Amino acid sequence: MSEPTEVLAADPPPPPGAPQPPPPAGRSVTVRATLAGTAVSLLLIAAIVLGSRLLRDFDSALLPYAVATVFLAFGVAYRYTVWVSAPGARRLFKKGFGSFFSAANFKRAPTALPRMIATYLGFQKFLGARSRPRWAAHQLIFWGCLLAAAITFPLTWGWFTFTSGSGSGSGPGYEMRIWGFKVLGFNSLNILGWLMFHGLDIAAVLVIPGASYFLWRRMKDRGAITGQRFAYDLLPLICLIVISVTGLLLTFSSIFLHGGGYEFLAILHMVSVVFTLIYIPFGKFFHIVQRPAAVGMQLFKYTARQDEQVFACKRCGEPIDTTPYVENLRGTMRDLRLDFNAFVEYCPRCKRILRGNAYLTHVKKGFK
Repeated sequence: MSEPTEVLAADPPPPPGAPQPPPPAGRSVTVRATLAGTAVSLLLIAAIVLGSRLLRDFDSALLPYAVATVFLAFGVAYRYTVWVSAPGARRLFKKGFGSFFSAANFKRAPTALPRMIATYLGFQKFLGARSRPRWAAHQLIFWGCLLAAAITFPLTWGWFTFTSGSGSGSGPGYEMRIWGFKVLGFNSLNILGWLMFHGLDIAAVLVIPGASYFLWRRMKDRGAITGQRFAYDLLPLICLIVISVTGLLLTFSSIFLHGGGYEFLAILHMVSVVFTLIYIPFGKFFHIVQRPAAVGMQLFKYTARQDEQVFACKRCGEPIDTTPYVENLRGTMRDLRLDFNAFVEYCPRCKRILRGNAYLTHVKKGFK
């Protein structure tokens, strides 16, 4: 097949009388994002009050953590609203969550969604294809942070409480209650009791090696050093390590030092946690909130492949992706008013060839 040397033709511009899409309204997006953040924050405050039985189960010592989670809720809702207001993200959001909640997709492939949640969101196999050490480190951070959040947030909000109860055996007994209802009783000296009281220590032990590996890699790998930024790439890892280390030191102080230095460590731990919670919506950790939409997009592509809707490269005939995905990308480029959306019809190799030929033809004419 002959290789074209001309620049890919853009879609013809609309006629002069045709209506133009309205420009993005920055102020309206900000207003919507602020309203969404405020609404989510108020809902969380109401959930804290009701879930703690009108603050009867709320621990005032944990007030700074609870306030930080309210700011976290506002920030996440604010930035998520801004994110889905962009044309590309809006299409990703609609297609992803449309596939996520599609009854037709569930009927055609009932096991696809649970399988993708487990492999793409939980075990993140796509990272293993890049590097097994990076995948292992990411898994340690992911499950450690998930365990810490599952313990910390309900305790901070007063949803979980531990009260003295009748012990079974030689050790003191405790009862775990959720929203005031007894869930289980346990002996503090058996394995279950140890796990209940040291869950955050286990989370810290998982997070520290994972975050340390990524911090070491960003200090040594040339590719990572070239494009990294301190506030975006290094600060999140440092925060995770500080939180985990100070949390372990609190346990060490209470067991081996009889509480020596506990107050200072508690304040340092609290400051690091509060700062990290407020930082999450505006830093690298925000991808945690975005990831479920990507799972929906993977389901969108999977169901299209089941229907054999594969789009082939116009130049070499190699499959690029599913036809609905290519059309979705083309629509996004039109929304962004990019005049080269026909470029999506070519595979990466052909794109490079076409760009090189266009450069030789129009920039370095005759230089062959």
